[in-house]
Amino acid sequence: ICFPIYCPFQYGTARKYADELAKRTNIEAISYEDVKDINRYHTVIYIGGLYAGGVLGMKKTLVKISQCQSKKVIIATVGLADPMDTENTDSIKNSMKKQLSNELYENAHIFHLRGGIDYSQLNVKHKIMMGLLYKKAVGLPEEKKTAEVKAMIETYNKKVDFVDFDSLAPIVNDI
Repeated sequence: ICFPIYCPFQYGTARKYADELAKRTNIEAISYEDVKDINRYHTVIYIGGLYAGGVLGMKKTLVKISQCQSKKVIIATVGLADPMDTENTDSIKNSMKKQLSNELYENAHIFHLRGGIDYSQLNVKHKIMMGLLYKKAVGLPEEKKTAEVKAMIETYNKKVDFVDFDSLAPIVNDI
């Protein structure tokens, strides 16, 4: 049985987690862009960064899975907000429901990991996007600021790294 890790990475924290999971499980970590036939695997592990309310590349990749009830699909999201905050994880799950079929969502094993950001590494497009999001976020009434919005405001224009490899233990156990 093959257990590939599908790792879309934009700025590195999802990849850090995928590489560490690969070391701990002796499974090769590969980018979702390099997947040829996702249906040849019995287990699919997808680690994806949270961007603009969704998991980067997840829908495009996992929509190719046929007969998802006969496969084990593990999805780990990587974002700035604290995954111990249920308001945050509920928001992430609601976004995931919009990206996945009901069948796939209901059968997936979902985990949330905390990532990081380094604004100095963002490309121009993402710097502009984050600047606009920041301006919108600080203008929101306090009761409308989700954990994800608060984390973005707190970390804006900084370099932060919340990567915690110990948080991979439940995923390793699930595999």
